[in-house]
Parts: sequence; C-alpha cells; structure tokens
Amino acid sequence: MQRQAQYWFPAKRYGWGWGLPITWQGWAILVAFILLIAIGAAMILKHSLAEFIAYVAVLTALFAGVCWWKGEPPRWRWGDE
Repeated sequence: MQRQAQYWFPAKRYGWGWGLPITWQGWAILVAFILLIAIGAAMILKHSLAEFIAYVAVLTALFAGVCWWKGEPPRWRWGDE
C-alpha cells in the first residue's frame, strides 16, 4: 500500500499558486520567512534599499521553492474540483 505524500501547502481554490499552510512544518516555514524579512528590514534597510530588495528576492525565491517542493502541484484552478 502506497502512502500518499502530505502537502504542506494546499493549492489555492481559485487562480494559480498555494494557500496558507496546513501542517506545522508549513507554518514554521511561513513564520521563518516573515521573521527573516522583518530582521532584514531592521538590519539591511537602513543601509541600502537595493540590498534589501535583493535580500527579499532571494528569500522569496527560496520560499517559492519550498512551496513548489512541498505543496500541491500548481495549476490554474477555477474553483471546481
């Protein structure tokens, strides 16, 4: 019997992408992402806006990668199953 993979991030009901996490691991990743942005804002933003934008872009790419890896396969959804 094959065990179904547990997704951390469910697909959005409408549109493309993922919704809020459904597991503690997903919530931990989301909270870490938000905290790292806040820490970066406090430390980097006072020095350089360009560095902060690059920092947020890297964090966002990493977060999107985790969503792609541990989330439902993305596709356009119109609300019906």
